[in-house]
Amino acid sequence: MIGFLRSLFARREPVMAEASARDAAAIAPLHAASFRRGWSEQEVEGLLLDRHVIAHRALAGHTLVGFIMSRQVEDEAEILSVAVAGARRGRGLARNLLTLHLRRLAGLGARTVFLEVDEHNKPAIRLYDRAGFREISRRPNYYTSPGTNPAAALVLRRDLG
Repeated sequence: MIGFLRSLFARREPVMAEASARDAAAIAPLHAASFRRGWSEQEVEGLLLDRHVIAHRALAGHTLVGFIMSRQVEDEAEILSVAVAGARRGRGLARNLLTLHLRRLAGLGARTVFLEVDEHNKPAIRLYDRAGFREISRRPNYYTSPGTNPAAALVLRRDLG
């Protein structure tokens, strides 16, 4: 009986799968909670309907706890966004999503992946560094927010296979 109760309340690893336009209503609030300017549900849905956009999501039960989204054209892809719910951060979920996503992009023929990240977002920079991304340029004063100094966008690149 105790084993049964333990299994009911045990934290299970989130299940990862490709995202679709049906996930827009869940992705939009997570994006808004994670970034200065969040995407609306309509913006997310439009992206997910784009034939060049590839996205993955992580569900814990029926709750979205993370996603990653890229746009791929020919053999190049750009990661548009990665977000993990606050309570799930620091547990490797972003790494797992990124690994799955990069494998899928490679399978679709991507040879190079780019992304931009705020120079002050140390957890994201650590994630990308560990995944083999390297800085190729900077965009000074790219991220602005009232009451703070503008931050540079670091442009990162990783070659696949």
